[in-house]
Amino acid sequence: MAKAKPTNTSDKSAPKKGAPKSDQPLFKTVADNRRARYEYDILEAEEAGIQLVGTEVKAIRAGKANLADAFVRIEDQELWLYNCHISPYDHGNRFNHEPLRKRRLLMHHQQILKLKSKMQEQGLTLIPLKMYFKGNLVKIDLALCKGRKLWDKRDNIAKKESKRGLDRLMKNASKYQ
Repeated sequence: MAKAKPTNTSDKSAPKKGAPKSDQPLFKTVADNRRARYEYDILEAEEAGIQLVGTEVKAIRAGKANLADAFVRIEDQELWLYNCHISPYDHGNRFNHEPLRKRRLLMHHQQILKLKSKMQEQGLTLIPLKMYFKGNLVKIDLALCKGRKLWDKRDNIAKKESKRGLDRLMKNASKYQ
């Protein structure tokens, strides 16, 4: 008597376990550091993971993260995020997290060394630009930045305003032709 072969009931079109559902976006931005784009010239951007505790992830999902004054330092060949405010989780218990604790960023060792050498050679700063979910993981965009002077900011504002005005004129002129 021959044994029956087990049939493979897995559907090829079904999403894999742990993969985001098709109706959910792959990237969901939680916090954005818009002030950094104003105060710094962004030269290069990198993606890093972040080591969090459970209540921090829940608070971030609720949108209670702030990168306004955050910065990154390299200490003992590791990246550390400072001044990133993640509010305590509302439904947390006594094991809730500290809002302003320093958090370790996750990157490959070679990437950290590359960032460190650029920071030392060129006098650059590491600033977090945005925090987002990539699937179920929290990621941070880090940027190597150079500080702007006050007149640089004024020049950029004047250029943006003149470009907006030109675009507005072109749009209005195309309506009447």
